[in-house]
Amino acid sequence: MADIQRLPVLSVTDLVVLPGMVVPIELDEAAQAAVDAARTSSEDTLLLAPRLEDRYAAYGVIATIQQVGRLAGGAPAAVLRAGQRARIGVGVTGPGAALWVEAEPVEAHAATEHEKELAAEYKSLVIASLQKRDAWQVIDTVQRVTDPGTLADMAGYASYLTAEQKRQLLETPEIEARLTALISWTKDHLAELEVSEKISDDVREGMEKNQREFLLRQQLAAIRKELGEDEPDGAQDYRGRVEAAELPANVREAALREVGRLERASDQGPEAGWIRTWLDTVLELPWAVRTTDATDVTSARAVLDADHHGLTDVKDRIVEYLAVRSRRAERGLEVVGGRGSGAVMALVGPPGVGKTSLGESVARALGRTFVRVALGGVRDEAEIRGHRRTYVGALPGRIVRAIGEAGSMNPVVLLDEIDKVGADYRGDPAAALLEVLDPAQNHTFRDHYLDLDLDLSDVLFLATANVIESIPAALLDRMELISIDGYTEDDKVAIAREYLLPRQLERAALDAGELELTDAALREIVANYTREAGVRQLERLLAKALRKVATRMATDEQAERRTIDAGDVRTYLGRARFTPESPERTEVPGVATGLAVTGLGGDVLFIEASATQGAAGLTLTGQLGEVMKESAQIALSYVRSHAGELGVDAEALDRSIHVHVPAGAVPKDGPSAGVTMVTALTSMATGRPVRSEVGMTGEVTLNGRVLPIGGVKQKLLAAQRAGLTTVFIPARNEPDLDDVPADVLAAIDVRPVKDVAEILAYALAESGTASARGSQHAAA
Repeated sequence: MADIQRLPVLSVTDLVVLPGMVVPIELDEAAQAAVDAARTSSEDTLLLAPRLEDRYAAYGVIATIQQVGRLAGGAPAAVLRAGQRARIGVGVTGPGAALWVEAEPVEAHAATEHEKELAAEYKSLVIASLQKRDAWQVIDTVQRVTDPGTLADMAGYASYLTAEQKRQLLETPEIEARLTALISWTKDHLAELEVSEKISDDVREGMEKNQREFLLRQQLAAIRKELGEDEPDGAQDYRGRVEAAELPANVREAALREVGRLERASDQGPEAGWIRTWLDTVLELPWAVRTTDATDVTSARAVLDADHHGLTDVKDRIVEYLAVRSRRAERGLEVVGGRGSGAVMALVGPPGVGKTSLGESVARALGRTFVRVALGGVRDEAEIRGHRRTYVGALPGRIVRAIGEAGSMNPVVLLDEIDKVGADYRGDPAAALLEVLDPAQNHTFRDHYLDLDLDLSDVLFLATANVIESIPAALLDRMELISIDGYTEDDKVAIAREYLLPRQLERAALDAGELELTDAALREIVANYTREAGVRQLERLLAKALRKVATRMATDEQAERRTIDAGDVRTYLGRARFTPESPERTEVPGVATGLAVTGLGGDVLFIEASATQGAAGLTLTGQLGEVMKESAQIALSYVRSHAGELGVDAEALDRSIHVHVPAGAVPKDGPSAGVTMVTALTSMATGRPVRSEVGMTGEVTLNGRVLPIGGVKQKLLAAQRAGLTTVFIPARNEPDLDDVPADVLAAIDVRPVKDVAEILAYALAESGTASARGSQHAAA
């Protein structure tokens, strides 16, 4: 057994040093400590060991410090010469800050004949590998090595071995095992080199073949030029197509210029493919195709009325547009092209009210082609303007593709979900739409891919959106806003009878003679099974009922004509999903019924207030936005400042007050809940519940003035659906009642007010009810 030595340890990462190697080591704090300890206490000798992630190294090498200095970058370093392999023992104490261990050198033994044979085989493999790299100086060094152990440890310099493989060699003291592993690894490396060389040779041969073909084609082109046959195949065809096509002068000039470039380009180059794709796109666009608009205004209105119930504003606007164009045509005025001859209308309303399907009806009424462009989730400006031709896989934008799909230059283009357009690092699509939708600019719309002026002035653009606030102001300024706020109960029954039921009967393979769905049943479904501004859920419920009818008929061959009345609806659709909840929610003091507008239309909003003993303060919950939080603060300040007038004990408000708006998972914000919060706080403080049939909307100031709000029509429709009979609105919103259907105004007592005190005087019930006394007692 060799003498055990006590040495400082220098651990290195990402490097495995085998005996015989000379390596430079950059010194960090721990390595510097080991070098200092070696130079002062162990005669410039230390133990060099790899630092492992999964375990401590079992072996290292006894290295001698050859030189200490700095690297070219200025970092301290030391040059070490690795000597004998050593087995690492237990840690010991030693001078300095270095880690000291016991190291047992591994003694070398005389090589056996088998080991010499393995060494010879390995040497031949190493020389073969070095010859492929023309490393003749290294080959001479390898040839001079005769000791098998030394030859095996020279693999530490091999670049094709991984750190894990080198660590295995370090921890394998047996020469035969090291040589066996090295022979296997080197054979694998040589096999990989052969495959790589074969691939390189194949690529080189392919490049030489392409170069030879290119030279021959160039010579062929020169011969054709001398013979006067200098038109390559394909370019002549494109030139003929361009000359035969009906193109505007500027487009024809640009197309012929590209044909000239194609004639000069090599068929093998990528440019030829790009030019052909561009020419195909230009030639496929309907530059000279325009449909003739229908001139019969009465027939156009009849088509719109047949396809959609209600929507008077939209129908009137389309008929006006058609009437103006008809008169211009009669007087010989320009009706095609020119600035400002187009129209851009934005249909804003909740889902399911018929915005998207209205576009098809408009196109049918005008006699134009129709194309829909879905903008929901579009975040790349190139989707609108197209990609520049320098990019691989470049395409024109959606507007150009829509024109090509429509097959005419004056289609009806529906820009669906324009409020869902986003923006990121790829640009802002909404900004790119500004030129498209501006009637004063879109006669020279320029797509990045085409790089040609495209006249969009005669295109009828229709845009749809759910929420007007999500549309950028600059884009909204380019459009004519038309609100579609939703349908009344009578409207929904009429739509179900005229449109939805016949469509679902056809889908369920039922004849009108096999089933009768009464108006009472339809009204029951509308009133108690849906709560929506549109009719999508209503159509789903009708489809569900008809599927059940078809199933019963399939299982009962004797079934006769079936009639579904109001009392049968539960059989087919289950229990009612919605019941009036305002009486239940407002039977205790501190709860008021407000009205709000969401992306799904109008909705009823219950605001709750309570007070508990504790430090005076206001707690707000229900995921409220900044505007509603400010409304709550203003409401509390108003009630405190007018406590005497409202009959409220001032001390009752000097407690911990909590205002909550249920449905806390839904974000809520907007300036329309101020009066509702005042009413809820006053109800809580006085112990008087709010009348269950009363709803309200409006913002409030610190002195009690009721400020105007938006969405009056949608809120009143929601109030009707919720069963409210009295609704307070700001007095300055009274002109908005002109847009509210007459049947809604007949069902609801709408009261315009200027001061919130007028609402409190009517909305708060007397405090003599049992529920009010019980709630007041609980609050105290």
